[in-house]
Amino acid sequence: MTATEYPARRGVNPLQGVLLAGSFPLYLGAALSDYAYATTFEIQWANFASWLIAGGLVFNGLALLGALIGLLRGSGRRKLVLISVIGLLIAWVLGFINALIHARDAWAMMPTGFALSIVITILAAIAAWVGFSRASQGGEA
Repeated sequence: MTATEYPARRGVNPLQGVLLAGSFPLYLGAALSDYAYATTFEIQWANFASWLIAGGLVFNGLALLGALIGLLRGSGRRKLVLISVIGLLIAWVLGFINALIHARDAWAMMPTGFALSIVITILAAIAAWVGFSRASQGGEA
């Protein structure tokens, strides 16, 4: 019997990819729900935003944990992985603050909650972009 050599896998870990890709649409949905609430004053949109933020925090936290493990293992370019970790960390902290703001009474969360939802969505998109870039995974830039 001979041992089969497998080429080194390039790219993002599949689980890490799901987690990175999952936080962005949840935060985007929260921002869109905040916009819908601001324009219609229908309280259910605020409830949707709260739940979407909670889901985004779960995905974001797990993606942050995976990025920290990748940073400690030294996989990929350290600078880009560090940018991804910092972006995910800031997005998670702001997301937690946003969840607390969304726990307020209906209109009391506006406009701070809506503004934070937009900022978090942008941060999650940047972190996912950097996380999925080939350069951060050790490939060619």
